[in-house]
Amino acid sequence: MAIRFVLYGLLGWCAEVVWSAVTEKILRQQRDWRLLGHTSLWMFPLYGLLAPLYEPLHDFLRPWHWFMRGVIYLLGIWLVEYITGWLLRKLTGKCPWDYSELRGNLHGLIAWEYAPVWFAAGLLLEPVHGFFVRLTPAIRSALGLGG
Repeated sequence: MAIRFVLYGLLGWCAEVVWSAVTEKILRQQRDWRLLGHTSLWMFPLYGLLAPLYEPLHDFLRPWHWFMRGVIYLLGIWLVEYITGWLLRKLTGKCPWDYSELRGNLHGLIAWEYAPVWFAAGLLLEPVHGFFVRLTPAIRSALGLGG
């Protein structure tokens, strides 16, 4: 589980850097083609939570229709996003993301406008979960932790 926590953390960081660079270019009409993205160190453990939270949920939902799985993933992501954002605000005074400028936001922590993104992300993570499960023994072996 620890190995996949790290894999999800790294994947999330990379995805967020790419997402922020591309959306800044497209939505903010940046002239700069360097496509500079950003994330926060706080996001690593938040993305890492996919291992203990998402994987068991995905295993349970496998037989369900893809649309229902997507809706449940969306709601789960919103729940985790809201709770962790609220906690980070309480602990640090700020949250790494702020959806306050969006019309469909709830306390700036979640936003209706991101529903399609989180719906799709949940479904896209299904094959990633399988890949990470298959990859884990090779990583354990390479680190000398056994098969």
